[in-house]
Formats: sequence, C-alpha cells, structure tokens
Amino acid sequence: MVRFDRYMLSQLMWLFGFFALVLVAVFWINRAVRLFDRLIGDGQTALVFLEFSALGLPVLITRVLPIATFAASVYVTNRLSNESELTVMMSTGASPWRLARPVAVFGLISAVMMSLLSHALVPIASQQLAEREVEISKNITSRLLTEGEFLSPANGVTFYTRRVDQDGVLRDVFLSDRRNPKQRMIYTASEAYLVRNTSGTSLIMLDGLAQRLIEETFSLSTAKFQDFSFDITSLIKTEKQIVERLPYETSNHLLTDWDGTAERLGVSRGMVAEELHSRFARAAFCLVTALIGFATLLVGGYSRFGVRREILFAFVLLVALDSMRGSISGPVLGNAGMWPILYTPSMLGGLIVCGLLWWVSGGRLFRRTVQEAT
Repeated sequence: MVRFDRYMLSQLMWLFGFFALVLVAVFWINRAVRLFDRLIGDGQTALVFLEFSALGLPVLITRVLPIATFAASVYVTNRLSNESELTVMMSTGASPWRLARPVAVFGLISAVMMSLLSHALVPIASQQLAEREVEISKNITSRLLTEGEFLSPANGVTFYTRRVDQDGVLRDVFLSDRRNPKQRMIYTASEAYLVRNTSGTSLIMLDGLAQRLIEETFSLSTAKFQDFSFDITSLIKTEKQIVERLPYETSNHLLTDWDGTAERLGVSRGMVAEELHSRFARAAFCLVTALIGFATLLVGGYSRFGVRREILFAFVLLVALDSMRGSISGPVLGNAGMWPILYTPSMLGGLIVCGLLWWVSGGRLFRRTVQEAT
C-alpha cells in the first residue's frame, strides 16, 4: 500500500504540474496582451514588461491552483478507474478511506502552496507591483518620449521628437498645445531637455520657434527664442505616494496587530478579518477540491462506459461550493466575529467527501461493481 501511495501521489503531482502550467500560460497570455500594449505603448522596455508579468504571477497562480488540483485529482482517479487499478486495490481489502490517503496528502501539498502564496508572496508582489507602477508613472522620459512617434500625453497636446540621445538630449522637438480653444500654440526646437524640480517637470527647449494662432481673428504671430521653458507637469498624472492597502499586508502583520492595522489603513475590523481568514479558507479549499474529485469518481466504480456523469457531477459540485465564497463575505465585513462562516464551503465540501466515502465503503446503491458493469 505504501508503494501504491507513492505511485498515486507521483501521478497526482505530475498531472498537477502539467495542468497548472497550462492554465497559468492560458491566463497569462490573456493578461500579457493587454499589459504589453499598455507598457510598450508608453515607451517601456521588454524588461519592464517581464518584471510586471513576474510580479503578477503569484495572484494568477492562486486563481488557477484549485482548478489544477481538481483537474489532476479527477484525471488520475479516472485513469486508475479505467485501468481497474482502484478495483484491484479495493478487492485486496483496501477501503476507500485508505485509498483516499495519497489524495489527501496531495491536497495538503496544494494547500501549503496556496498558503505560501496567499500569506506572503501575493501581498509582497502586489505591493512591489504598486511601487513599480508609481515609479513608471513618474518616469517622464519613458512615458512621454518615444523616438519618431507622435504622442498625445493629454487632450489637445501633441509631442514629437526625432531622436533621444543617450545623455537625455532631445533632438528636433515638436510640441502642439490646443488646450485653449481661443488660441493654438506650436513650438519647435532643435534641442530640448527635461528638468525636474520641486514644483514639477519642465521641458527646456533651445534654439526654436513659437507660433501662436488666434482663432477669432485668424492672426498668426511667430517668435524665435534661444531658450524656452514649458511646464509639462499637468500633462502627466502621477501618484505622489503609494496608497497602503489591506491586500498588501502579510498575514503575520494582520495576526500580530489586528486593531493597529485596521486603524492605520482606515478600515473596519471586519475587513481585516475577511482578508485574513479568506487566505486560510483558500488553502483549505484546495484540500477539498482534491478530495471531491477523488470521492465523486470513486462512487462510479468501474465501468467500460467511463465516469463522465460523475465527472460532471464533481465539476458542478465544485462550482457550487466555490460560488458560496463570494456570498458569505458580506456578513464578515459587517461583523468581524462572524469569520468562521468563511470556512463554510470547505467544511461543507469535507462533509460531502466523508459522505461519499462512507457510501462507497458501506453501501452498493449507485455503485457499479465489476459484475454489474460487465
């Protein structure tokens, strides 16, 4: 039996890795397309895109981890059932409770992985991502300046530079300002610099020409300048500082300073309770998903026609339990003392698993034996 446990656990882990990799790739590609357009469109490099993608992976993995756990459990159980391996093991005297042991170990491994992600990696990565977004938003050169392209950093403003030297000098600059409906301004310069000070950011243009068109009289006036300063602070919306949020807090901070965290972030105790215990509940749900996939298919027993009906039932059951998690957060947000209800899907799923295993081990109703299937 110990050898069978190792064999089944290895199959579960291999299939879990495969499904997790496929699901993460599918969801990541969907997210990466939008992220690529936003970052590369703002003048960022491919390294920044890869950094943002890596920081978003922990959150993405937490979403697909229960699905991958369930898929691996269903696939391995279905294969062992089709190849009569489970039937042989049960005929030798192994009970369904005993056969569920490697699945339970697999579910615990998945739960540990979810715990590491939810309690530490996701908050740290989310905070780091927010910090990088603020840094990027303050990087005027990367957001505003792209060689050889006409950019519109704000409504009514068009900017163009032919080349940006390595020392930061802008060559052949064009700036059109149409924000004032009564007049239009066009600035051209052979060189320009970006200068940041305490009051904001200015574009210093050298050896250029300023043109002003009055809309009412259609009169055009021009003026040459040796140097001219144009304030571009209002063209770029940047955050002054990172706003602290509850999801950025690691679980050890929430556990050690519950009231202090709520007061510092300006949230209620119910929000802290919901955030903290939902992380534990997500880990417990991973264990339940693995056992549901196994126990539901075990009810079907062996059949030459497969266990598609049991697979569908397991999927519907999992969706029903998962949908409960979104509806039970409201009471906890209003009253922190009601945090135990966050574990309702996991506890209900555990009771269902126990009922299914008891059914298989004690009764023959809805159980197809080898003789009945053949």
